[in-house]
Amino acid sequence: QLQFVETGGGLVQIGESLRLSCTFSGGTVAYVSIGWFRQAPGKEREGVSCTSSNGSYTNYADSVEGRFTISRDNARNTAYLQMNSLKPEDTAVYYCAVHSRDPYCSILIPGYVGWGQGTQVTVSS
Repeated sequence: QLQFVETGGGLVQIGESLRLSCTFSGGTVAYVSIGWFRQAPGKEREGVSCTSSNGSYTNYADSVEGRFTISRDNARNTAYLQMNSLKPEDTAVYYCAVHSRDPYCSILIPGYVGWGQGTQVTVSS
């Protein structure tokens, strides 16, 4: 059974950067799409970005387009989310998950599985 561990969160100032990692164990994710999601206190979980199995297709929420970059290293069973120009509204717990829809992934559809414990990102003003 696949297990997911998200790391890389922390407390940063406005405009700074963070790189999140999601490491998978118990199997390979080389054939599925990977998505990043976030949940702020009192809000519903929202999709941030997703990437196809080979990384050639990516999709972003409007709120992070141009600031965040998703990538993956299938040999390392790891996905990344590079977050630049962070804003207070990016504060949330960030999660990764996988989806069988490939290559044209979407962060707006149900069916993602494998949520980890998440990693906290806090952007201080």
